[in-house]
Amino acid sequence: MADQSVHDRIQQEIQDNPVVVYMKGTPVFPQCGFSAAVVQVLSHLGVKFQGVNVLEDPGLREGIKEFSNWPTIPQLYVKGEFIGGCDIIREMFQTGELQQTLQDKGVEMDSAA
Repeated sequence: MADQSVHDRIQQEIQDNPVVVYMKGTPVFPQCGFSAAVVQVLSHLGVKFQGVNVLEDPGLREGIKEFSNWPTIPQLYVKGEFIGGCDIIREMFQTGELQQTLQDKGVEMDSAA
């Protein structure tokens, strides 16, 4: 069980940043293909986001899975709401649902995707 401070930290991060990706590595240097794919989709859409490297903190790596009740990383949060992992993000992007969700939540996108 992750301690309360990890949960508080996650809550604070998703509150303070409109779009947060909990990932392996950083947005500039993703350290797994799934994290890279989510970064690629968000970058393609021109979405500014906060990347949080779970490899730097084993407590956070387990804590985020508990927090979302989702077993895998990366995890995307938009305006405090858990959206999904890599496969869900890719599928939502391909159908246009991701763009619609971002638009509905008032997240700026720089591209005409």
